[in-house]
Amino acid sequence: MAVAPDTHARLVAHLLEHSVRTGDFTLKSGRRSSWFMDAKQTACDPEGIVLVADAALGVIPEEATAIGGLTVGADPVAYGVAAVAATRGRALRSFTIRKEAKGHGVAGRMAGALRPGDKVVVTEDAVTRGTSLFEAAEVVGELGAEVVLIMPLFDRGGTCGDMAASAGIPYRPLVTAPELGFDYEGA
Repeated sequence: MAVAPDTHARLVAHLLEHSVRTGDFTLKSGRRSSWFMDAKQTACDPEGIVLVADAALGVIPEEATAIGGLTVGADPVAYGVAAVAATRGRALRSFTIRKEAKGHGVAGRMAGALRPGDKVVVTEDAVTRGTSLFEAAEVVGELGAEVVLIMPLFDRGGTCGDMAASAGIPYRPLVTAPELGFDYEGA
């Protein structure tokens, strides 16, 4: 499965227009950068999320039954892709992994429709090192589901693919830093 070239080109253009900022930025790692990716500006935009969903549905394996990841980065991607998929006859449940367990109501770290036995796509809006994606994958496994793909909307760092390969999990970012004309800035 692959992203259609015209869909990929339109997603790249949307990210460049709406999500890339240039200037002087301090990244979460403490490193400085001349550019910043605010992928939520695409994932939370009506046209943007449809492009994200079109691209995602081109790479999500047929056996996948759910999509989600660590809040807040995964939320717009997971919920948007699942909603668009439903309009196209593809059933994907969506979920969020909380950063900390909730002690009241429905306790624990999971919120949403993840079920034991699900074949899961772990997602996020943007990744540099991959720690959030792999934290979510670990929780998904603890909940009795299987990660079948790690799929960030945007890969800034270029190191997450190696981590996924080491873990034996397929990895497919929808867009990478070099595709936007930037070098990878791995941790």
